[in-house]
Amino acid sequence: MSYNERFQQILDYLKKNNSASVEQLAEMLYVSVATVRRDLTELQKRGQIKRSHGGAVLMEGADEVSFFIRQVKNAHEKQAAANVALRHMPEFQTVFIDNSSTCLALAERMELSHKTVVTNGLNVAMRIARHDDVNLIMPGGEVKFNTTAVHGSMTANCLNNFRFDLSVISCAAVDNEGSYEFSVESMEIKKTALARSKKKVLVFDSTKVGTTAICKTASLDDYDHIFTDADWRALRKLGPENAKRIVNE
Repeated sequence: MSYNERFQQILDYLKKNNSASVEQLAEMLYVSVATVRRDLTELQKRGQIKRSHGGAVLMEGADEVSFFIRQVKNAHEKQAAANVALRHMPEFQTVFIDNSSTCLALAERMELSHKTVVTNGLNVAMRIARHDDVNLIMPGGEVKFNTTAVHGSMTANCLNNFRFDLSVISCAAVDNEGSYEFSVESMEIKKTALARSKKKVLVFDSTKVGTTAICKTASLDDYDHIFTDADWRALRKLGPENAKRIVNE
């Protein structure tokens, strides 16, 4: 069992039981107590659990890894994926950019002058707002702990009033069947934006291949362009037909 699979099982257990001891988790996962302690330390760094005496409890908003943690974690890979996307980005006048740390790395360097940008990411909006020649729009909605983004039915309803030339999104995980998110809220916002876009771009860094997330946003066939820094060995895990479509250089 991979560490990502263990992480998901730990989170699933905590969602059902609210808390767990190290010994309970070790018995459930058939691993050592030392392995569970290492897993809990990593989940706490991600902002998904809180360590308690001899165990752990689930943090509110645990389905979303803290943006600030995501922004620092695998920063080199995110910049590499953004570099690939920048070299091949299709033309557009209006664009939706999601709240992911990968898309933040990309948005900071995209040519957005005299274009309209819609984003649900607070950090993305703050970076773009530095330029006075960009028409920047943020939909309304609820800001949840950990996400630094607006989510919910209000946000989705607002996005339904737009029509984009391009949507640029990232993902929490990707496999041969599609792209995934940790939460229903993130999935719904991205699904809505994709449905309102003429062209659809997926950008993900190499660490997302083989990661597990529960909410499927779209099949890989649904995207017009897919950009990543993942090497060909990693891309083969996504299937030969998908690998042919993905640009990684």
